[in-house]
Amino acid sequence: MGTGNYTKLSSSGAEEDQGIPLEPLDSFDLDSLASSGDGDHGEGHGHSSSLGTPSSRGLSPLRSPIGSHSGSDVPGFDDDDYQHLLLGGGGGGAGNIGWGESSRGGHARSGSVSTLGDVVFALPSTRVRRTDTEVPLEKQKRLSLFDGLSLVIGLQIGSGIFSSPTQVDRNAGSVGASLVVWLVAGLLAWTGASSFAELGTTIPLNGSSQAYLNHIYGPLPSFLFSWTAVTILKPGSAAIISIIFGEYIARCIGAEVINTYWFHKLFAIIALTAVTAINSFSTKLGARTGNVLFVLKLLLLLALIVLGIVGAVILRKDPVPSALVASGGHIFAGSSKDIGHYAIALYAGLWAYDGWDNVNYVAAEMKNARKDLPRVIHTALPTVIVAYLLANVSYYAVLTREELLNSATVTLTMANKVTGRVGGIIFALGISLSCLGALNASVFTYARLIYTSAKDGFYPQIFAHTSIKRGAPLNALLLSYALTLIFVLVGEFHSLLTFCGLASYLFYFWTVLGVVFLRVREPNLDRPYKTFITTPILFCCVALFLVSRTVFEEPLQSLYAVLFISAGVPLYFWRFGISWRPSVPDWLRRVFRR
Repeated sequence: MGTGNYTKLSSSGAEEDQGIPLEPLDSFDLDSLASSGDGDHGEGHGHSSSLGTPSSRGLSPLRSPIGSHSGSDVPGFDDDDYQHLLLGGGGGGAGNIGWGESSRGGHARSGSVSTLGDVVFALPSTRVRRTDTEVPLEKQKRLSLFDGLSLVIGLQIGSGIFSSPTQVDRNAGSVGASLVVWLVAGLLAWTGASSFAELGTTIPLNGSSQAYLNHIYGPLPSFLFSWTAVTILKPGSAAIISIIFGEYIARCIGAEVINTYWFHKLFAIIALTAVTAINSFSTKLGARTGNVLFVLKLLLLLALIVLGIVGAVILRKDPVPSALVASGGHIFAGSSKDIGHYAIALYAGLWAYDGWDNVNYVAAEMKNARKDLPRVIHTALPTVIVAYLLANVSYYAVLTREELLNSATVTLTMANKVTGRVGGIIFALGISLSCLGALNASVFTYARLIYTSAKDGFYPQIFAHTSIKRGAPLNALLLSYALTLIFVLVGEFHSLLTFCGLASYLFYFWTVLGVVFLRVREPNLDRPYKTFITTPILFCCVALFLVSRTVFEEPLQSLYAVLFISAGVPLYFWRFGISWRPSVPDWLRRVFRR
């Protein structure tokens, strides 16, 4: 990969010229270092170490707690940086640090250290050795607040709100109960997103759960998430969105010969190819494309709400009243009394809200992650909740209960009823563009997960490169394209939905539980954003409920999911050939020593 530029710090904190060009280390060049002064260094760890030795983000034990300090303490560093290089630590004095164990793979990475008093924060570095013109994604800093909003809302508002209302209404049993389910599902998604906002601002690395699980529990859980997400969750989700896009485009064309199984797949492949090509051209073009499609889907939702108002006025004297009119003001009449039905309705609602963690996959590329990431979460979630509630009110104001229950595409049913076939085609086109925006957001973040996992040594280093000319993770995008294409061609999506639901919420649970672990284990952690402690606890309870429900309802499919995730354990040890010890957090080892 060429010779990289590194800064080497001696025990006195001075730079030493070793014949290699030096460049300042930034806040993302922190590596796996043991805490100073406590004498608990691993084998071969000295008390006075210089930086510049290659080490691993993914396979080195992250031993030390995290210090909290301001970037203003160090001249030349931006206050918006995550952690800053402070020369000198407490306890053992400046440079009194130890290295984490490097992996067998020998990743070419540089390191630095951030300290505060007696605390050293072992944040993995993100630098790889590169040519002079290859710029890692983490150093490009091209994503703004609006880009983050388009990634979250762009993936959340895909096709779910245009199809999920049927499933929610069927199980909730009434207009009022359905609206309550949508509200509760949105608030629960918000609790998970708030927990991820705390983790994302504290550990602003690309990779979302992959980076957080690494720091909280060690590399093995991080690898299991990466193994599951890269091979099933991400490509499966992108394939589903692609297929739905193909179905709606076929409806726009209208010809019976086009509206067939293989034409749906053909249109899906065309969409996937186009989105991958756009993101391969440059990160900026991918983000701008997402922004344009994000604005279009907001206009689509606005049009849907207006259509509901117009339809309610036009059809107010219709002999068969809409569901809202037929309720006669008693919107909770007929509500289900079975808790199992509400669980299914909640699951369908949460599926429509899924995607709230999308911005965490690109946190390291945000211009100001410490401030913008929480802003994205707390702007996107209430926006989507309000939009979903208004959309559902529009459905109930126009469609009868029978039309709602018998339609898999309630938006098109409503558009055809109010405006005729032309309106239905227009809305079908709008929904297809909405799916295209969700696909763009999915591909954008999927490639970042592959890129980050490769830099952690989980996958070949060829996927950790960015294009010299474009700055995009071209190899990671090509891999994401190939894996998604396989699912588009041969995927069986009914079983995939169960697998994705169980696996997603299992990893959501472990990641969000890490917020509580870090509050107890590392109270000095620098937390630019801090959510209420009840927030992750509530989300963990809901996640456990959804996982257990899936296990009881679909035991065989759940077993397949667990076996697939577990298959990552032997793969991990086969890949790295190391003992379990590096995956065990230092605090847990000390407990057993006592």
